[in-house]
Amino acid sequence: MNQKKRTIFLVIFDYLAAFAAWFLFYVYRILLIEENDLIFKEGFFIGIVIIPIAWILLYTLQGTYHETLRQYRLKTIKQTLFGSVIGVTILFFILLLDDQVYLYQQYYTLFLVLFCLHFGLTIIPRFIATTIHVKKIHSNKIGFSTVIIGGSKKACEIYNDIIHLKPSSGHRFIGYININGSDFDLNDKIPYLGHIDNIDDIINKVDVDEVIIALESSDHERLKGIITNLAAYNIRVNLIPDTYDILSGQVQMSSIFGALLIRTNDSYMPDWQFATKRILDIVISSIAIVVLLPLYIILAILVKTSSPGPIFFKQERIGLNRKPFSIIKYRTMFVGSEKDGPQLSSSNDKRITRIGKFLRKTRLDEFPQFWNVIIGDMSLVGPRPERQFYIDKISEHDPQYLYLHKVRPGITSWGQVKFGYAENVEQMVRRMKYDLLYIRNMSIALDIKIMFYTIAIIFKGKGK
Repeated sequence: MNQKKRTIFLVIFDYLAAFAAWFLFYVYRILLIEENDLIFKEGFFIGIVIIPIAWILLYTLQGTYHETLRQYRLKTIKQTLFGSVIGVTILFFILLLDDQVYLYQQYYTLFLVLFCLHFGLTIIPRFIATTIHVKKIHSNKIGFSTVIIGGSKKACEIYNDIIHLKPSSGHRFIGYININGSDFDLNDKIPYLGHIDNIDDIINKVDVDEVIIALESSDHERLKGIITNLAAYNIRVNLIPDTYDILSGQVQMSSIFGALLIRTNDSYMPDWQFATKRILDIVISSIAIVVLLPLYIILAILVKTSSPGPIFFKQERIGLNRKPFSIIKYRTMFVGSEKDGPQLSSSNDKRITRIGKFLRKTRLDEFPQFWNVIIGDMSLVGPRPERQFYIDKISEHDPQYLYLHKVRPGITSWGQVKFGYAENVEQMVRRMKYDLLYIRNMSIALDIKIMFYTIAIIFKGKGK
């Protein structure tokens, strides 16, 4: 079962559990608390539809459906318990606190019954499904496609350690990538996929879930280059720890049966914040498109009458996990402005139309990208996406630029607020440092702060 199917499976069972819990609670309340005849009123039918949907939304915000293939039983219990407490408390104060009861203690009874029903009906299918899934991993029936980077004795040691784990840790080795020209010790164990210099081609050809870098974590320079290269891919990257890493607490184990590895690319935001960020992206962008429709029409007329050519400008940019997409903007340049190849704009760029200068200063040319946000290509806040041509140039100066592809690109960013449109590669590198800092400190609060600064730039017309 792949990630999508397992997530759908969990959502269906969570919905049915919430449906059944609310139905049984309603019956209990009418018959035993209110001591009335069982009559299903209109409010019941509205609640039986809306309340399970609200539970699914709560679980989504909680991060329950994130990386469902990597769930384990203790995490399932903790998520279900925490989600049930929060959800039942919200329902109690919104829907139940005004109910007429004969004794004050009945409030406690109602809360306890609703919690037990919901938690019990939710945890049972979740726990069974997770147990079956974990057992399949432990018995090596399913697992995660894993590549070892390195072909030396150290690589052989970690390979042997992992394949002899009982129960299995879930790593299913599909091959190794060599670092040095002479280290091929893994040749008789797993397929040779190629040299580290061709890692991009290898990753794009084979389906990889995890990478284990078989170098000591103290080998900083070599590790930095490899990790940077892998940063933009949706792959879990692991290192072999040394004694210092263990003593300093960098090695965190979620399973007592797991291999001794350091994860290098843990999420910088909690799951619930990632889910909230995506929901806010969709909600705010949808509202913006509806509310700003008159402005969209006015700007379209201004662009169309300012110079011959289309209203909108589309261009391929590189987004999350290095996937290309078409960014949409209001056209701010004359048609054919890049007939001699990619060029960055400058403050006195003669290719920019008169209305284009206004649109750029106020950031209004970016407003069509609300559609990019809705369809999932972009976020409201995130590093600005670039063309592959300039990504290659920036990476020559500083390979850390590839880290920016770990998150969805944004309509606005910390770097955009600080520097605006970059006029050369050096400015791109300077802007990149702020975007890297953003990724390391991602939070909903920081997103809101950046959006407020962006709104200020729009009204002041001081964008660069």
